[in-house]
Amino acid sequence: MDEVFKALADGSRRRLLDSLNARNGQSLRELCAGLDMTRQSVSKHLAVLEAAGLVTTVRRGREKLHHLNAEPINAIAERWISRYDRERVHALADLKHALEETAMDSNAFVYTTHIRATPEKVWQGLTDPAFTRRYWGLEFGTDWATGSPVVWRERGAETAHPEQVVLESDPPRRLSYTWHTFTPQWAAANGIDDETLAGLSAERRSKVAFDIEDLGGGSVKLTVVHDGFEPGSTVREMIQHGWPALLSSLKTLLETGEALPEPR
Repeated sequence: MDEVFKALADGSRRRLLDSLNARNGQSLRELCAGLDMTRQSVSKHLAVLEAAGLVTTVRRGREKLHHLNAEPINAIAERWISRYDRERVHALADLKHALEETAMDSNAFVYTTHIRATPEKVWQGLTDPAFTRRYWGLEFGTDWATGSPVVWRERGAETAHPEQVVLESDPPRRLSYTWHTFTPQWAAANGIDDETLAGLSAERRSKVAFDIEDLGGGSVKLTVVHDGFEPGSTVREMIQHGWPALLSSLKTLLETGEALPEPR
């Protein structure tokens, strides 16, 4: 956690986070234009923030877009919060909330976490029903080949649709698939009311991608990009709060053998 606190201690780096808080997913050129800093200074500060895990990047063509990442703050809150006094706890909670809410300003939800595991184990955690049932409470019916259909099985409800497919499959490096259809059976199993279901069903289908980077030494960098949302998307708001908890539970399961308990 030292790198996180050191990164946040610098005013210029906090200004960069403020800029991304106002508009997430900016290129280096855009960040330089909005701040009174040289390109070299911005690049150096971004490198520190990225090393601390507070900023993650995603390639879009020739540009590299920068996104806030809430994972380090989640880690502090969940694993270290008992070491700090009440005022610091409130400060961390406010920062955690701000980082998690930021991605609402951008179409894509981007989240990066580091896991002490091999790429093969992380791939297994994302695809094997024996793992997904433990931290996600569901399983996928598919062979994970590109173009194959994906059936979602959750709480006794089975969701299938011709557009639920694997988009990319390159084990153990990259996986992408379309998000599930919102059916009455799914809604009933998850306590979703009819009005919310109607709104969800009217939105276009989103997609999620997982990039697994082997850092060596038994460590993996997992980046999740969930995008394809409409402006003001209800689905976007739902996954915004779901992914951090889900990925934290996956990380804990792979590192300790036990998933986090479900929130009461």
